[in-house]
Amino acid sequence: MPEIVLNGKTYPVDEDGFLQEPGIWNDEVASDLAITEGIDEMTESHWRVVRYLRQYWLEFEIAPMVRKLCKETGFKLAEIYDLFPSGPAKGACKVAGLPKPTGCV
Repeated sequence: MPEIVLNGKTYPVDEDGFLQEPGIWNDEVASDLAITEGIDEMTESHWRVVRYLRQYWLEFEIAPMVRKLCKETGFKLAEIYDLFPSGPAKGACKVAGLPKPTGCV
């Protein structure tokens, strides 16, 4: 299993950099993973998206569809791309500690 070292901590990830043990996720892990997405500092807007994704995943064990993510967070899709340049699936879900989404996130 591949690993990534961020801020002196080692995390088990898949070949795309998604956390392989979602149970180890916390705010510090999210901030570390954000570095891999070019995010130097998590803003309140970043946290709103990440916390929504995390809560949804914990409840349904799947990432929400993009339309639902936008509706529930109040962000337009373009704003989510501004926050997470690689997008809601690759960027936001990775920072939220979710497994790599298989559907349309």
